[in-house]
Amino acid sequence: MKLVAIQSLSPGACLAKPILDEAGKTLINTGIPLTETIINRLQQRGVTFVYIGDKRTNDIVVNSTSTIPFSLRKKAMESVEDVFHSLQKKHEKTRVALLEQSVREVHKVGNQLVDEIMNNNDVLSLLTDVYIYDNYVFSHSVNVTLYALSLGKEIGLTQPVLEKLGAGAMLHDVGKMLIPQDILNKPGRLTDEEFKLMKKHTTYGYELLRSTPNVSALSASCAYQHHERLDGSGYPLGIKEERIHLFSKIIAIADVYDAVTSNRVYRSALLPHKGLEILYAGAGSQFDKDMISAFRRAIAVYPIGLFVTLNDQRKGIVSKQNKGLSDRPYILIQEEGGRVLDKPYEIDLKESPTLIIITQTSHLNN
Repeated sequence: MKLVAIQSLSPGACLAKPILDEAGKTLINTGIPLTETIINRLQQRGVTFVYIGDKRTNDIVVNSTSTIPFSLRKKAMESVEDVFHSLQKKHEKTRVALLEQSVREVHKVGNQLVDEIMNNNDVLSLLTDVYIYDNYVFSHSVNVTLYALSLGKEIGLTQPVLEKLGAGAMLHDVGKMLIPQDILNKPGRLTDEEFKLMKKHTTYGYELLRSTPNVSALSASCAYQHHERLDGSGYPLGIKEERIHLFSKIIAIADVYDAVTSNRVYRSALLPHKGLEILYAGAGSQFDKDMISAFRRAIAVYPIGLFVTLNDQRKGIVSKQNKGLSDRPYILIQEEGGRVLDKPYEIDLKESPTLIIITQTSHLNN
C-alpha cells in the first residue's frame, strides 16, 4: 500500500485501508474504487492522506502499533466535547455539576492516553488510520495531546508529570467555545478584527478553567500560554522564555504541528517533514530548539507508504521506521536510473549517511 495526499488522488484508485467515521463505522471500505465525487467529499471532510492499493507496494505493511486505538481516541474526543457542552449550560449549578463530572473523565482518559504512549516504543504516526470527524476542535485537541505526550516522553518526563500534561493539553483550546463559529470555520484569512477576537480564546480558556472545580492551575496555564513564544512575539501576554511554563512550550509545538498537518477549509495539509520545517524555522526564536529535535525523534517524519526521491535520484517507498531516527527510515528502492526495477531492494538510511530524502514523490515512472 502507498500513502497518497487526498489532492493527488485520481478517480479509480482503490483504498488499501478503510475510512471510518467518528463512531468507528466504515464509510468507505478497502477495494472500493474512488470517484471524483467521493474524493471531493473526503477533502471537504478534512481527510488529509489515504492508503491506496498498488501492486508495486503490496509488501508494504503499516504497523498498527504506531497509532492509538480508535476506541480510546473516540473516548478522548467525547470527553473533550463533554467539557465544551458543560460550559455552555446556563444554569450555574447544572454547569458546575456537569463540569466536575466531565473534567474527571478528561483526567481518566488522559491517563489512559499516557499509558498507551508510555507502553508504545514505536514512533507516533496519526496518518496511519483515517477517521472523519465533524468537529475539528475536538479532534485537534486529542491530536495535540498525543503529540505533546510523545514529546514529553522523549524529553524524559515521568508518568505522573505526563498525566498532568495530558490534562492540560486536552483542555488547551476550551476557550474556543466562546468564539463565534463563523470565525472558527471561516474559509479564508481572518480580518484584523476577527483575529483579535480569535486570540481571546486563550484568555477565555484560562478564565473558564481556573474557576472550574477539579481543574488544576497548570491546566488553566496551558490554555492561557500555548500561543506564547520564546521571543515574546506570542499572545495574550507576550511573555518570554523564562516565564513560559514547560507544558505550554510543549503544547505550542504540538499545536502548530497538528494545525499545519491537518486539512482545513482554507488550505491543504502538509506532510510531516514539511510541518517540521515550519517548526525549525521558528527554532530558538519561537520554539525551543532541543524540544523540536526531540519531537522529530518521537514522530514519523516520513510515514510508511510515502514515495520519496533520494539525493542520488533513486526513488522508492518508505517501508520501515528507525526508532529515534525517524528521518532516516528504510526505503524500498523501486526506481533507479529512471527505470522501474523488476526486483526492488531495501536500504536503511541509518546505515547510508550520504543518502538523504530530498522530496516526496507522487508516483514512479511507468
